Amino acid sequence: MYSEKLVKPSSGWGPLIVISALMLVAVALFIGTIANERNLPEIAMFFGIIGAIALAVVSFICMFGFMAIAPNQARVLLLFGDYKGSVTASGFFWVNPFYSKKKISLRVRNFETGATTTAEKKDAAGQVVAQKSRSPGRPSKVNDRDGNPIEISAVVVWKVVDTAEAMFEVDDYEDFVEVQSEAALRNLASRHPYDSEDHEISLRGSTQEVSDQLQADIQERLEKAGVNVIEARISHLAYASEIAAAMLQRQQAQAVVAARTKIVEGAVGMVEMALDHLAKDNIVELDEERRAAMVSNLLVVLCSDRHTQPVVNTGSLY
Repeated sequence: MYSEKLVKPSSGWGPLIVISALMLVAVALFIGTIANERNLPEIAMFFGIIGAIALAVVSFICMFGFMAIAPNQARVLLLFGDYKGSVTASGFFWVNPFYSKKKISLRVRNFETGATTTAEKKDAAGQVVAQKSRSPGRPSKVNDRDGNPIEISAVVVWKVVDTAEAMFEVDDYEDFVEVQSEAALRNLASRHPYDSEDHEISLRGSTQEVSDQLQADIQERLEKAGVNVIEARISHLAYASEIAAAMLQRQQAQAVVAARTKIVEGAVGMVEMALDHLAKDNIVELDEERRAAMVSNLLVVLCSDRHTQPVVNTGSLY
């Protein structure tokens, strides 16, 4: 199990001056040796040329120790396969030129589940002929807890917080994040219904609770990869096309029933208020039969979905 070990490399400006001076010395020594060929013995010529070449080679090798790190970037340092530490500070540095420096971004990234990534393509000469690209995400089709096929996708926001774990614990941490996020989303969708009438957590009605659960599930899966999940939210949620029409009718029927219930509750309250006012103000005295007739007429008028036509009764109930 690898954990991040931060190292503080030396600034690159001092070594840059020293290496530049060594290069100048090597050039001057070589030119001076060649220019004084007639005045120098063979042994001096030999050591002069060898010394100039050695200085040039050493200077050239030392130049590979320079590295410039942008903000929110990091370098993982390896020496012949052995992990030596990570540099997360930004700036111009110099390290052991034999270190291999693996680049890792610490910036916040996001992606939509279901998207496919096309790898970078290079020709035989190593030139990039096609850049790395990413297609838009396609919703995943999965059954909810009730067995209804639904389409669902999510947007995941994440960043690397441990460069050693991201580099050594998983093969490709970017691909690992995408695959595990997709698996967590499918698992979450299968644990909850699309919609619920019993005030339980549902995918459509409990947006915040579902998002929190999704973030926690993804974070648990990515703990070993040195990744922190900042946010995870559902971006697309719908019934699958084969049952969408039937479920739409069901939702419309539920909406009609709910609306009618509210109308009836309001109408009963208005009728009760009207009868109370009539009795309180002694406007008219109604026996039980007339009260029943008035209640019936008022409920018909208030609950009807069409405009009622008034009818004047010129007779008597008796």
